[in-house]
Amino acid sequence: MSWPALLALAVGTYGIRLAGILLRDRLRLPERATRLLDLGATALLIALVATAALTEDGGFAGWARPAGVVAGAAAALLKAPFVLVVVLAAGVAAGLRAVGIP
Repeated sequence: MSWPALLALAVGTYGIRLAGILLRDRLRLPERATRLLDLGATALLIALVATAALTEDGGFAGWARPAGVVAGAAAALLKAPFVLVVVLAAGVAAGLRAVGIP
């Protein structure tokens, strides 16, 4: 990525964050719009997790990585400490890879 593109993305990201802070008290959204924005943010996060967990180099990443993500998600839902969630997810993926499951 070139420096001008990186700088443009950084300025744009900062501008969006600054606009949110400055407009929070000036702009009133209907409750339905607020709910839809929350759902949209959740959907984007799920899409990011799915693409990171399931794909590698444009193809399927194998079964070990998604199994690690599922194990980590289960631990997070059970309110395990963050360090334990990460170690468990990595351990499941590494264990499956060690026994030959890609």
